[in-house]
Amino acid sequence: MPDQLDLNLLRVFDALLQDGSVTAAAERLHLSVPAASRALGRLRRAMGDPILVRAGRGLAPTPFALRTAPRVRSLLEQAAALISTDREFTVADLRRTFTIRINDGIAATLATTAVTALAPSVTLRFVPEGDESVEALRDGSVDLDIGAGESTTPDLRTTPLYTERLVGIVRADSPLGRTRKPTLKQLCKYPHVSASRRGRTRGPLDDALNSVGLQRHVAAVVPTATAAALLVAASDHIGLVPQRLAEQYAKPIGLRWFPIPANLPEVQVRLCWHARLDADPAQRWLRDTIGAALN
Repeated sequence: MPDQLDLNLLRVFDALLQDGSVTAAAERLHLSVPAASRALGRLRRAMGDPILVRAGRGLAPTPFALRTAPRVRSLLEQAAALISTDREFTVADLRRTFTIRINDGIAATLATTAVTALAPSVTLRFVPEGDESVEALRDGSVDLDIGAGESTTPDLRTTPLYTERLVGIVRADSPLGRTRKPTLKQLCKYPHVSASRRGRTRGPLDDALNSVGLQRHVAAVVPTATAAALLVAASDHIGLVPQRLAEQYAKPIGLRWFPIPANLPEVQVRLCWHARLDADPAQRWLRDTIGAALN
């Protein structure tokens, strides 16, 4: 019969995945190397997976281990929360990793800056948006989700962060960059970059252009607004990015941003988490800190 998992084995699993080394994991957990090695053997038998495999001179985690690691980390943090819930919570002493699902943009920058200033031992692990499955929030592999839309699932909680709108960006020294307020007709004279993680070439701007008999040419499609900004900075292309991102990064990378002369829809960006974390003091502090940074 496979070995039963206990909390100590999960701690070993977490340390092994963080360090990628039996020796380093043993040092982290104040164990002897043989004891850590025996624990790895028990983990392999209990989970039915090698967990770590030889890769050159080191060890690499298996796909199963990588998928399981965030859930194990969440279980360990929940166990720690059981002990500390009724104790005084000191932010400066908090040592924890939070996984936040987000596409890209200014939210990650502002959140990291605000959290680091108050809790220097906290790590924010950002993962990209995918299918936005609620299961990642339920199983603990994602702590918070920052994005558009509002979940109607009863076991999830959401709160608005801010309203975002799209603006145009061009290279500051391009011909269009010297135009104070480009018209829709002027925008159609240049190739465009579309930021879409689903690979879409059309968006609300195309509807606005079609309504006045105009059409743009999308020359490139990239998965994120940050990638679009970098491409625009190296070309004569036009991009559409969130205004907050443009305000923060346009000037440092040689771009100019401008409002689009069309009635484009605004996007409500929200923070989402699972109901079981409502009372977790560390997560509640993180939600409040992110909210204050982004409002």
